[in-house]
Parts: sequence; structure tokens; C-alpha cells
Amino acid sequence: MRNRFPRRAACIAVLGVLAAVLYACASLPPTVNVAPPVAVTQTYHYQSDIQPIFDNKCAACHGCYDAPCQLKLTSDDGVLRGATKAAVYDGARLDNLPPTRLGLDATTVEGWREKGFYSALYSPKTEKAASTDSTDSKIPVLQASLLGNMIALGKAHSWQPNARLPDSVPLGFAAVHECPTIEEFDPYAKKHPDLGMPYAVAGLSDAEFDTINTWLAQGAVVEPSTIKADEAELKAIADWETYLNRAGPREQLVARYLYEHLFIAHVYFEDVGDDGKAPHFFELLRSRTPAGQPIDPIATVSPNDSPSPDGAAFYYRFRLLTESIVEKNHIIYQLNEARRQRYDALFFATPWPAGALPGYGKAERANPFTTFAAIPAQARYQFMLDNAEYFVRSFIRGPVCAGAMATNVINDHFWTMFVEPTSDAYVVDEAYRRQASPLLGLPGEDSKLLTLGPDWEAFKHDRNEYARLKQQEYLKVAPRGPALSDIWDGDGRNHDALLTIFRHYDNASVKRGLIGQVPQTIWVMDYPLLERSYYQLVVNFNVFGNVAHQIKTRMYFDLIRNGSEETFLAFMPPMARKPLLDDWYQDLGRLALFTTYAQTNLKTPTRVAYKTQDPKSEFAQQILSRMQAVAGPPDVLNRCASGDCSLMKESPLVHGANRTLRPLAGRPASELPVAALLPEVTLLRVQASGGQRLVYTLVHNRAHTNVAFILGEDRRLAPEKDTLTLVSGVLGSYPNFIFDVPEDDLSAFVGAMQEVRRLDDLTAVVDHWGVRRTHPDFWAVFHDFTTYQREKEPLEAGILDINRYENL
Repeated sequence: MRNRFPRRAACIAVLGVLAAVLYACASLPPTVNVAPPVAVTQTYHYQSDIQPIFDNKCAACHGCYDAPCQLKLTSDDGVLRGATKAAVYDGARLDNLPPTRLGLDATTVEGWREKGFYSALYSPKTEKAASTDSTDSKIPVLQASLLGNMIALGKAHSWQPNARLPDSVPLGFAAVHECPTIEEFDPYAKKHPDLGMPYAVAGLSDAEFDTINTWLAQGAVVEPSTIKADEAELKAIADWETYLNRAGPREQLVARYLYEHLFIAHVYFEDVGDDGKAPHFFELLRSRTPAGQPIDPIATVSPNDSPSPDGAAFYYRFRLLTESIVEKNHIIYQLNEARRQRYDALFFATPWPAGALPGYGKAERANPFTTFAAIPAQARYQFMLDNAEYFVRSFIRGPVCAGAMATNVINDHFWTMFVEPTSDAYVVDEAYRRQASPLLGLPGEDSKLLTLGPDWEAFKHDRNEYARLKQQEYLKVAPRGPALSDIWDGDGRNHDALLTIFRHYDNASVKRGLIGQVPQTIWVMDYPLLERSYYQLVVNFNVFGNVAHQIKTRMYFDLIRNGSEETFLAFMPPMARKPLLDDWYQDLGRLALFTTYAQTNLKTPTRVAYKTQDPKSEFAQQILSRMQAVAGPPDVLNRCASGDCSLMKESPLVHGANRTLRPLAGRPASELPVAALLPEVTLLRVQASGGQRLVYTLVHNRAHTNVAFILGEDRRLAPEKDTLTLVSGVLGSYPNFIFDVPEDDLSAFVGAMQEVRRLDDLTAVVDHWGVRRTHPDFWAVFHDFTTYQREKEPLEAGILDINRYENL
């Protein structure tokens, strides 16, 4: 309702701000039950004044499916949707949870209320009144604000500067968020007087607190985003929507294949501008409406579910992303004219019969190899190799924001490379492909708990039958074994040919190049391994699925890991294979070798020549030598063979810092105990004179006796073999801790790290150079790493996450 008394409203608004300040001084601020009418004049605006505060102090937790209470504060849509008590991550869930994907599963506030979400801004009475108001104002009268009370609770409690939090404050997945409604806030505040917002971290500044409270007192008006695509982007979108929505069976089948591989991408059409800023990003989705009309998204659980069970037409469309970019789900992919020409060359340069278009039933969803059999296999594989980093990143980081289920199936550090397409029997041999494809179906479509055992045995049987068939095929077509030329060299220009994967307990990262010392295990992936990984962990994975779905996903990816290791073993001399297997599958892992996986071929020869007793390291060196054009610069931080490993383009500052830090890299914890005491991902900022700074990531690689089982990981750790890998720049979406070290202190810092023997010693280092959650400058230091990313890799940059930030 339009306010007819602006002077009175303004006075009451001022009183509201004063009341909020008084709440901040109280130990237990009471719920605001009655608030003033909306002020006609808005002092602050959501997009220009409030969203930047949310980006600075809130989005680091409230940015993805793992956002507490599913409250996403990265966009106006997320703020208006509000919160829910339903948890996305629940490893014991017996039934699938209805999806709650922002912008897809509901597109109105009323739709979200029907799904159990409640407002963080308004009381139910206020919101209902606003939604039924027939006047032209549509600005609700604020009666109570969960957000206002939560930040007041946070403001009322202060932490001792840069001190450890009490052990009673749960962090990470130990933090079971109660998600109170506004009616439940008072009991929550009495129970948790120190757990306001921002949660267990340095809080809002006085100016930020006053800005939000003034905005709340004046009605918490949430204007929609004003971000718009530019003319060049609109033209590119029109061209690509035309391209993807062409008639003809070949064009439709390829469009479906492309959509299922790009639905998770943050697509961009333009390059970084002269100002260094990244372009806009878009998402590819299916809509009931064609180009030129507002998008009406089709919300299916998976991208390969039927978009129109009734046979109605649907269209591939691009929608502008207006939310703040968070690094953990920011997986980029460029579409431009060169890409379209590449697609034409891969998929349409030679004729092939499409036949009858496949459906969207369970069989088609479970087996992309039979669903897309009409598309030449070489085209499909080369399409994935062209952007191998994107695809590996998609199933390592994936739609789940944190790969909690998939990650404990992989080692903490390993390298990945790919089979040359002309050497991949599945790609080049049609008869073999027809035999193999029916055996490559994936589990997870049936999420019945009672059939978990029989379903798993059936899929395991098919996979192992395929493994035996594959061994027989390669014995026939390559009886002398593989050569180095059978490893894809990126066609001499594609740096995606060599990748390094780091696991950080419940999440993981991917980087181009072979980083770190030669790892315990190496993966070599062919087309069936790469495609199955993508469909198993991205297309067919449902983060809202029940325990049966999640167990099947994890167990099948265990087979994919084993298959990738087996492909690598074929390049090793026969006598070295069993010792490597024994190293990868120690203790009970040996049981898995006999009960879960197909038998390893220990006898066939290899055409790779070896001269030393360390063939794995020798293989790595031969790969690096052969693929210099795509391997990137030498890893002088972790693999320095001499005292001076400077690179030609290194500045004196970088060279000096690298040389100082090298003693921390690669040494086992038996020699460098701090390697086992640091958390998974530690960021290091080295501040130099003149405003210069360097950024490094210290990655803790935990050693395992094996990774063949879902449970009991703690009993399979070998901490004395843990190591640190040093990475220049920012690695990982979830930093666990930060050190901020002046350049003049760097030698002393490294020396202190080398002297650490136990946690008390590490605490002393943290006291001196650490940035704890309670540090007065925590947010400035934390966000400087994103700023650094924007300077160095503007397309990749996004807000980092503090949900895993530890209490050292």
C-alpha cells in the first residue's frame, strides 16, 4: 500500500534503525515483532548497496547447495526464495528429495513457499499481505525479519581478535544448522547466543550492519538485477539457438548430445575485455518457448530426462546468469565462431545415418553409448578431448558443489592423460564397439534400496565383462603392447592433454599440466572411461538422490578409477605391474582386487623402453619430454633437480620466494611433520614492497593404503607418507586456512614450518602468521585471493568458500 504519511514513516524508520543498534548491544537481541511501514524514500538499494555486502560477508557460505538452510545470498532470486529446513546433503536419506534448484524448480516466491521455503526478510503475515495487495506499491510492510535478527545476534557477540574459536562451535559438516523460522528465533538465540550471522567468523562492520538494518527498516525492497547481455552476446545467442534448434535427425541428435554435455557449463561468448573484466556468463537449458519469447525452463531431475512426455516441442535456450559468481560451481566453456566450425567439422563433415531418434527412457538414460551410437565415436571422443579440462572439472567439482560422495574413491594427488583417438579400439573398430556398448550401461537410474545389491552385481558383472573383452581386443590389435604415441599429445597445441587432480577430502581440484612430484598412481583414460565418468558423476548424478543412488554412484566410479589405472599399467613393463598394484591396493585393498575388479593383465609387453628400476618416474619423464609443447613450464616448485631452478620469465621476487619455499615441497611427513598437520588446502599470501604480492597454495596430499572402500577411510591412512605440493596461485574452492607473510619474514616462516613437530608447534606458527576466522582483517585478506584470481585468470575467478575453513 502506498504510504500517505512520508514524514511519519521516515521518523519511524529512524526509530527502527535505532532499535536495531540497541539490539546489537544486548546479549540476546529479541525478535522484532512490529516494524514501521515502508519508507517512501529508499536510502539504500538492494543491487547497489545490499548485494555487495552479501558478496563480501555472506556468499562465502551461502552460495550453492551446501549453503546453510539452502539460503542463497548471491542473487535477488535467492534472497527472495529464502530458507528451508530440508538438507540437500543427507547420506542416509531413504527417499529422493524433490529438487530445489534456484531458477528451475520454481520461478516465483509463491512456488518456493509451496516447496517449504520461508522468507529471511519478512514475516509470513507481511509477505502474504504484500502478495495480495492490489495497489501499485507492492512494497511489504516489515513486521519481522529473520535476517535482521540473525545479523543482530552476530553483532551482539564479538570474538577475541585472531583467537581460536571455542571447541564448542561446530564448523564444516559438523555444523548442523537448525534453520529457525522467525517464530523460532528467540529460542534459537537463547540456545546459541554466539551463533549469529556471519557464522563463527569476523562479522559485519558498523557501516554494513547499519546499511542492512536501514534497508530492512524501510521495507527490504529487492529490485531485480539490471545486468543485461550486450549486443554482440545477443547476436551470438541468436546464432547458437538457431544452430541448436535446427530440424533434421542428425542435427537434433547432435544438439541433444551437446546439451547433455554443456548443461552444467557457465557459457561465455566473448573474450576478456581490454579492461580485464570477464564477459557475462550464460546457462544452456531447455525451454517450452522458442527464441524471441521469455524462457519457460523445463525442470527435469536430469538433463537426459524427457523434456516433453506429451511430445510437445521444446527448444534449447541460453539464459543470462545474474548471480554473483562463486568459484566452486564456476565451470566455464566458450562458444564462438571457431567452436561452431569445429562442431561442423566433427559432427557434420562426413555423412552418417541418424536413424530413428532415441527416446528418454531408463535404458537410454543409463547408456549414452547406445543412445548416441549413430554419432561417429571419433567425433564424440574428440569433442570431449578438445575440452578435457572442462569435462574432468565437471565431474570432479560437478553439480554437487562439493563432491562428498565421489571423492573418497580417488587418491589425493594423481595425474591424468588420455588415449590417442586413433589408438582407441572403441573409437576405430566398429565391430568391437557393437560388442562393447551394451556392457557400458551405468547404475543409478533405479534408486530402490532393496535392489541395491542385485543391481550392483549386475552392473559390476557387465563392467568386468567389458574389461575382459577390452583385454582380448587389444591383444589382437596391439600384441606388442602400447607405445608412447598411444597417449594423446593434445594435437601439439591443446594443454588439456595433461591434467593434475588434487582431492581435498570432500572436494577436489583440476589443473592443467603435471604438477607435483610423480604421484602414487596415474590415470590413462580412453573414450569409454571419460564418457562414463561424465555421465555417472554429472548427467545421471542426482545430488537430491537417496542413499542407494549415492552408493551406486560411488561404487561404479571405483570401477572407473580401477579401469584408468589398468590402462596406465599397460604402459609399464610387465614385471613392474604387480608391485604397483600391491602399492595401490594394500591391506584389505588386495581383497578388492580379487572380488571386485577384472583380473589385471600382468604379462603382455609394452613398446615403451625403460632403462631404470623406476619405470613410473621414467614414463613421466618421457611423457614430459615428448609433450613439451603442451606440458607447460617445468614445475620448479616441486620438481627441482638442482639448487637453482629459475624460469626465464621469473621476476627476482618470484625466483626468491620459490627458492625459499621449495624445502616444504614433496618431503614425506616422516621428514617434514608439518605436512601431516596442515589441512587440505592452505593459501599463502606473500606481501612484498610497493604493494606487490605473491600467492601460493599448499596442498596436503594424504597417503592411503588403498581407496577401494566407502567406509573406514581413517583406518586406511598412512600419515607418515603425507606430502605437500606447492602450487603457484589459488587452487581449490574451499580454502581451509590462510597464512599472510611479509616477504622479509618468508625465510623465518619456512624455517618455523620445518621445525613443527606437533600441533602446539603449528599453533605457534599460526599465532604469528595465521589468519584465523576471528582476525579483524579476515575478509580483506580472504577476498584478496579472489582479487588475485581476477587479475591473473579473470574468466576463472569467483568467490571462495569458507564452509571448510578450520579452527587452527
